[in-house]
Amino acid sequence: MGQPDGGGGNHRVGEVEEGIGEQSGGMTTEHVVEVRGLRKRYREVEAVRGLDFDIRRGETFALLGPNGAGKSTTIEILEGYRDRSAGEVRVLGTDPQHGGLAWKARLGIVLQSTGESGTATVREQLRHFAGLYPNPRDVDEVIAAVGLEEKAGTRISKLSGGQQRRVDVALGIIGRPELLFLDEPTTGFDPEARRQFWTLIRSLRDEGTSILLTTHYLDEAQQLADRGGIIAGGELVALGAIDELGGADARVPIVRWVENGVPRQERTTEPGAFVARLAAQGEPDRLEVIRPSLEDIYLELVGEAAASPALEGSPA
Repeated sequence: MGQPDGGGGNHRVGEVEEGIGEQSGGMTTEHVVEVRGLRKRYREVEAVRGLDFDIRRGETFALLGPNGAGKSTTIEILEGYRDRSAGEVRVLGTDPQHGGLAWKARLGIVLQSTGESGTATVREQLRHFAGLYPNPRDVDEVIAAVGLEEKAGTRISKLSGGQQRRVDVALGIIGRPELLFLDEPTTGFDPEARRQFWTLIRSLRDEGTSILLTTHYLDEAQQLADRGGIIAGGELVALGAIDELGGADARVPIVRWVENGVPRQERTTEPGAFVARLAAQGEPDRLEVIRPSLEDIYLELVGEAAASPALEGSPA
């Protein structure tokens, strides 16, 4: 849990409308994050290769990608914990490399693993963290918001994994952050706990909190995010509304069947008519019509990026 303390992007993602900070002399009022040409090199390996994207005020943005794609490096740069090699970045109107305590107090950071010892009770820990911020939320209100009223006096070490994750989120929002970073927030949750957590995140968004979410659960991204980006080999391979990533072509239905023992498939915008033509020749074996999900599109885009010669030498 956080405390206050090159070249252009891939053309496939579309063009960013305006240069960074061209409105109002700094960050545009509708954006909490602006990134242009972001690069990060570790000796011979370029982990991030010219990223361009924005995060709008009040939206939930999902940054998706496989392990080693450059996702964590990008987020650490935005949080101010890692310096970039090139490019321009503004987070809440400030270059993260020069963000001071007042700027950090406007962020909420929920790490994948906090490393907290858990010796304090839930209420004690929240009171301690609330004292680090100039305008914190009411401790009891936060405890209620994350559904831990009955556990307020319990030591964190005695809580279940899902309850401890709720404490992580409580610590992330106690300072009234304008921008909340959520890194794999529901890892290890059971299905019921995940859905309860989703309700909490939606309520934060409804209050006006901007959220940057990373998750390996593609259904979670589809449920929570307004927009998103897919990063592979340090490059953005898709960027846009979460239900439109990959473009219209990626969402064309696929008809699959087996013919003379050989698997066949066909993409078509008219799957019903195509199936009717198949059926006219005899009942197709193992027939199925698939409408690509976000996971299908994600896997296809990441696979294409991994096979691209342009990404040879990118981080594993």
